[in-house]
Amino acid sequence: MEYNQKIRALREIKQWSQEEMAEKLNMSLNGYAKIERGETRLTLDKLEQIANIFNMDALEFMQNANKGIYFMMNESADNNTVYYGTTQENLTLEIEKLKLTLQLKENTIAHKDELLQAKTILLEQKQDEIASLKEIIALLKGK
Repeated sequence: MEYNQKIRALREIKQWSQEEMAEKLNMSLNGYAKIERGETRLTLDKLEQIANIFNMDALEFMQNANKGIYFMMNESADNNTVYYGTTQENLTLEIEKLKLTLQLKENTIAHKDELLQAKTILLEQKQDEIASLKEIIALLKGK
């Protein structure tokens, strides 16, 4: 996703008009519209200004320009928006990564459960040992 497409998508997610964005950037509506259409080459200063409007770091904004999935929480309302602008191949890869991550976590949980069960068995054995030793001590004291 190019910068101009990302800017438009983020603006739409925030439910701002082009006029509102132009006002926030202290520029004309026509000038801002050219940015969204990709007709204007953005300077680093303008990219930083736009990133700040969306509460993002300029570096993060530039690095994520080609990622394709954006999740933004709307602080003024109860709804959240997810914008998908990616290829099927990227989504398939992301799904596979998530499946592998989930499987790893499930395996980790299963291993921890096994360790916990072994620890419980060992604790019971030690408690039985203590009870037996107490009985031996009581018998020796009785003689």
